[in-house]
Amino acid sequence: MKKILLGAVIGTIVLGLALVLSPSPINSAAWTPPIAPELADVAEPNNLLASADLLAKGNIYGPEDVAIDQQGRLYGGTQDGLIKRVLVDGSVETWVNTQGRPLGLHFDSSNNLIVCDAYKGLLSINPQGEITTLTSSADGIPFVFTDDVDIASDGKIYFTDASSKWNQANYMLDLLETKPYGRFLVYDPATKKTTTLIDNMYFSNGVALSQQEDFVLVNETWRYRIIRYWLKGDKAGSHDIFADNLPGFPDGISSNRNGRFWVAFPTLRLPTVDKLHPTPWLKNISAKLPPSLKPKPIDYGLVLAMDEEGNIEGSLHDPSGETLKEITSAQEHKGFLYLGTLHNDRIGRLDLAKIKWIN
Repeated sequence: MKKILLGAVIGTIVLGLALVLSPSPINSAAWTPPIAPELADVAEPNNLLASADLLAKGNIYGPEDVAIDQQGRLYGGTQDGLIKRVLVDGSVETWVNTQGRPLGLHFDSSNNLIVCDAYKGLLSINPQGEITTLTSSADGIPFVFTDDVDIASDGKIYFTDASSKWNQANYMLDLLETKPYGRFLVYDPATKKTTTLIDNMYFSNGVALSQQEDFVLVNETWRYRIIRYWLKGDKAGSHDIFADNLPGFPDGISSNRNGRFWVAFPTLRLPTVDKLHPTPWLKNISAKLPPSLKPKPIDYGLVLAMDEEGNIEGSLHDPSGETLKEITSAQEHKGFLYLGTLHNDRIGRLDLAKIKWIN
């Protein structure tokens, strides 16, 4: 028995030394996060998301974003590269396969589905399912993690490349490295030109235009904040902070084009990650751990409603995460809120008429 115990101790020491001395895939930077805010007042926990209908349950996996066409059909991209379509009768069919990982979805004025595919770039899919790549690089730098999209009335497509270094499969390494590899961009279909509007972002993610299209919001996920880029007026071409020190990692954001933004959070703030951030060498070691030992999202459903001044109007929660968790998008359409998720087998649909603070 003593020999077995001694062997176990020696084995543990050897593995520990190997973990410490082996090279890390990242060279992390230090950052001291602000203290996480409490979920209080209009953000106080509730169970409103528990009443959501669950569409395509068991027939779709990882619909990170959703879009609705003119016929009322619902679209969501999956982890294996498919874009599935939920018909008005509730049945589910496979529409196209991008051979990548479709994330952000938005229909343009010609009924083409514009897709941010994490691996393929910015795509346009016509109603017949034919796929065209619009752009896959800017300023000589290829997109590595094309993420989310919104489209202005003049046809310009605003979108993000979350990281120019780490792809979708390695997003945790991007979080731990804590360096600004993200970009916010615009593609002009008229000129076929792609322009970088903001660079050096810490995981640029969700995109949403304001009601008057005088500004556009971009979620900066790893910094727990939302950036506002001005499109019109004296501030045009500049950017500032719209909302800061949010209670979780802001992922998708959408506008109902009537003065309200919906912000989706796949997880609340992770205390372990916040404690690691000021100490680069610990993050470098953490990056070498197997996936099972890396920080995990909290099973919690959260969506915040914000006005165009950055004030929180109300919140939707599922504290248990049993109905909806890891919510990555919230899209309002004809009185309902459609909710996409990163690692779940369903799309949520919430009747906004049931939410007292909205009506």
